[in-house]
Amino acid sequence: MHHHLEAGARTCHWGYFDASREPVLTVKNGDTVTIDTLTGPPEMVPPKSFHTPPELFEVHKHCERFAGAPHILTGPVAIEGAEPGDVLEVRILDVKLRQDWGFNFIRPLGGTLPDDFPEGRILNIPLDEKTMLGHLPFGVDIPLKPFFGVMGVSPPKNWGRITSVIPRAHGGNIDNKQLVAGTTLFLPVHRPGALFSAGDGHGAQGDGEVCLTAIETALQGTFEFIVRKDMKLAQPRAETATHIITMGFDPSLDRAMDIALREMIDYLCQTKNLAPLDAYTLCSVGVDFHVTQTVNTSKGVHGMLPKSLFA
Repeated sequence: MHHHLEAGARTCHWGYFDASREPVLTVKNGDTVTIDTLTGPPEMVPPKSFHTPPELFEVHKHCERFAGAPHILTGPVAIEGAEPGDVLEVRILDVKLRQDWGFNFIRPLGGTLPDDFPEGRILNIPLDEKTMLGHLPFGVDIPLKPFFGVMGVSPPKNWGRITSVIPRAHGGNIDNKQLVAGTTLFLPVHRPGALFSAGDGHGAQGDGEVCLTAIETALQGTFEFIVRKDMKLAQPRAETATHIITMGFDPSLDRAMDIALREMIDYLCQTKNLAPLDAYTLCSVGVDFHVTQTVNTSKGVHGMLPKSLFA
């Protein structure tokens, strides 16, 4: 069955994941859901010459923003049969723009160089859906490759309410530009129903996301949800048509690298029957490790294993 979850004050939560938040939609294992999302606090909204989804103003008026965190998330969606210890397979079937603008925000004391740009800046960026280009005001056109910066499930019960800024084992603010349409994201389940939310739409982003933000915009995504009782994961994982992707998050970039590397070694040992020493060697000679982002308190590293090595 296919469902459509619209964004609005009833279906959105602003700046947090909460283990006690009730689902706004419950679906069966294998169902697909089209989810509308929103972006931006009031100060980021451009003049009326641009199209802004009207429900954004409803969220501004009626939804409490948690601890200044920026992400407006739609959900959660409960998937019947998902239990703690399972894995939720999220097939990203489609990602579309919902508006003709995005923004980029530099905040003093934020970003990878927090002391270098004390003046800050807000840029409103026109987005052309026909050409799939974002027009930066200093004369550069950026190809649009939309994806959701935040996709995650409910955190464990004992975590309570947590900021949407920091990526953790539940997923959340992953900010991985590889998670476009056609990619599958695997998330460890911590609460019955999994309770999936998405938001923080990005029109385009470079690895690192160094100035704090990407091209932030409102997106619509279509997802297929499958409960995997045959998988066990400690961290989110992803799969594209060409690569297996492991992830690590930690305030230390070195530690994030360690986590992503160990996750890849575990994957190779469990699914390819390699000895740990052989998996470690393969990670050194055949796997690329990228800096996902350096701005979300916990930094991110993701490892990319070409599937062609085992074709």
